[in-house]
Amino acid sequence: MLLAQTRIDELWDFSDPAASEARLRAAVDSEPDAATRAELETQVARALGLQGRFDEADAVLDAVDIEGAAVAARASLERGRVRNSAGDAGGATAYLLAAADAASGADLAFLHVDALHMLAIAEPEQADAWTAAALTVLDGVDDPRTLRRRVSLHDNTGWRLFDAGRFREAETAFERARDAAIRWGTPQQVAWADEALAEARAALAGG
Repeated sequence: MLLAQTRIDELWDFSDPAASEARLRAAVDSEPDAATRAELETQVARALGLQGRFDEADAVLDAVDIEGAAVAARASLERGRVRNSAGDAGGATAYLLAAADAASGADLAFLHVDALHMLAIAEPEQADAWTAAALTVLDGVDDPRTLRRRVSLHDNTGWRLFDAGRFREAETAFERARDAAIRWGTPQQVAWADEALAEARAALAGG
């Protein structure tokens, strides 16, 4: 049974990965379906990685029963995230590519876009190409939760451009992030987009 992203959202608070870990472990313990349990276990690993507990995250992933494309994609994605968080972007890339391949082959658009989004972070020199690939995947999607990924894709592009001093292009990217946040995102994402736009416009005005 494919685990709905909305259920994962309910268990996650990215500002508090320790509390998220506790909720996820409880969900694993109470889940009767083996495939769903395996997907949840990958999220336990993600929570550990965000706490800097990289060896523990790998140990959880080592124990995951990889059966089915969704579990394979999530396990590879979280292996990649752990390595990227640990400062090993090069080591992350192979896992993220494997995640993208597994998700693409099974038409798992959310996970495919997530893997491409992470590749853009791990390989900043190729970020524009990976982001364009992710946006192309989203062109064929009608699920609002998956389309929310446009927010982070445009936001990340905006900050790359901003850091490069390309403030006008950054403003455009932040405008696209805000449009996506209004359409598919959360109030917090709209607020963040407004803040990013204000910073870009201040830079354009010379501070």
